[in-house]
This record gives sequence, C-alpha cells and structure tokens, in this order.
Amino acid sequence: VQLQASGGGLVQAGGSLRLSCAASRRTVSNNGMAWFRQAPGKEREFVAGIGYRGGGTGYADSVKGRFTISRDITKSTLYLQMNELKPEDTALYYCAVARGSIHSVRQMEYTYWGQGTQVTVSS
Repeated sequence: VQLQASGGGLVQAGGSLRLSCAASRRTVSNNGMAWFRQAPGKEREFVAGIGYRGGGTGYADSVKGRFTISRDITKSTLYLQMNELKPEDTALYYCAVARGSIHSVRQMEYTYWGQGTQVTVSS
C-alpha cells in the first residue's frame, strides 16, 4: 500500500489547513488509520486516529477540539481538518495504516506510512 499525503503549507496562527492522504488500495477501508507528526528535535507522536469505515476516532489531548479526522471510504482517502492552528503544531505530518481495524497511539501498530507533509504555523 502506498500513501500519498498532501495539503501541508505555511499558515498564520489561528488559521486552518486540511491534510489529505490517498491510499493506493481500497482494502485499507478494513483498517484503522491515523495521523502522526514529528517536530524538529522531537519524537514522532500520535495526533489522531480513526477506525475502519470511519468509526472510533481518537485524538491527542493537544489537538482535541481543534482537529478533526475523517475518511472517505469510496476514495480511500484520509483527512485531517486542522483549525485554530498554533506555532506548536509545526511539524511533519504522516499518515499511517494500522494492522487491525481500529487505530492505536502506538507506532508499532502501523504497517504502512506516507512520506509526510510539512505544516508550518507562524506566530
């Protein structure tokens, strides 16, 4: 499975961005998916996850209430709507496909990873 992430860019604090992640196979609809991010000098961290067919979402405390994860099964595409962006949201954002049908905060539970899309939030 190949994952193509897009939608990153430079935005001012308080602004919004929508990330997309297109999967090369429709069979990912049977798997959980998630977004992770890695800021310079920091470890990669879980941002948001979603279960197969769009159920069972979860968010990191730092983005809860500001970010929304969703997926379009018909397009095999994962989304992350990011509102009220803060400078601390600046990172390389990765999408990933889980081994099972639900998402996890643990990176080892993911078998496929996208190449990352850069999000930069200026103050």
